[in-house]
Amino acid sequence: MRIVFLGTPEFAVASLDALVQYGANIVAVVTSPDSYGGRGGKQLIESAVKIYAREHNLPVLQPTNLKSEKFTRELQNLNPDVQIVVAFRMLPESVWSLPPKGTYNLHASLLPKFRGAAPINHAIIAGESETGVTAFRLKHEIDTGDVAIRRTVPISENDNAGTLHDKLKELAAEIAVELVDKINSGTITCTKQDDSVATKAPKIYHETCRIDFSKPVQQVHNFIRGLSPYPGAWCLIGTKEFKILTSRPELHDDPNPSGHLLTDNKKMLKVKCADGYIWFTHIKAEGKKAMPIADLLNGLKIAESQAS
Repeated sequence: MRIVFLGTPEFAVASLDALVQYGANIVAVVTSPDSYGGRGGKQLIESAVKIYAREHNLPVLQPTNLKSEKFTRELQNLNPDVQIVVAFRMLPESVWSLPPKGTYNLHASLLPKFRGAAPINHAIIAGESETGVTAFRLKHEIDTGDVAIRRTVPISENDNAGTLHDKLKELAAEIAVELVDKINSGTITCTKQDDSVATKAPKIYHETCRIDFSKPVQQVHNFIRGLSPYPGAWCLIGTKEFKILTSRPELHDDPNPSGHLLTDNKKMLKVKCADGYIWFTHIKAEGKKAMPIADLLNGLKIAESQAS
């Protein structure tokens, strides 16, 4: 069975590697074009998937326009039986409808929950106790296709977006192999999603990462976990922006308003939320590296004031 694999970030590499180790016939890998970044924006950056593909002598396609006739012809010439998508861009119908056995996407949530670009972050932010990976067959509407495989993993109270990403990456790799095996053997079956229970996981922007201290402390704690280590939940203390990477919730009933900041300027900095205090335990100041709160306070004195 001829397979085209589409993916870009490190999350997708585990699935591609699992398929290679399984012995799948990967006839090409499609990934994002190289981009410039790094210091001064002068370093040419290749995707994690491209680097892996090159190391394993897999043909690579990097289309700038997924709707171009040139790219469509390249795919047609590969004559794929199926396409496997892991963490890639939205595909036009001319691409996903091409293989006779279909195009399947591995999505890092228990669809129909958390449809969208940031399912890992939003699952933690929402306070979920479990999430997972869903393999589904692509159709027009994003993340709505019929489900082939769905597997769960627990979300521990100590998980953040980084640790959960790694759990789901490995689970996706297992599912990729199971999916290809079922397609190859003709035993694949799919069931429709229940749209009535769907939730959204929209793309995350800097402005949506700002902490709202008027919310209950557990919600604030989950918000911080769900955005750590990247892109990072943030707040203003005075006029400076701080990213909060780890925190600890404390239920506490006192008359201070939401956002009221308390610190001993030694080892403790906490901010009042609706029903308690959120302790900042690992923090990153503008232009500084991330550090434990005690290290930050050792070099930066903060007046008790308001955080926002």
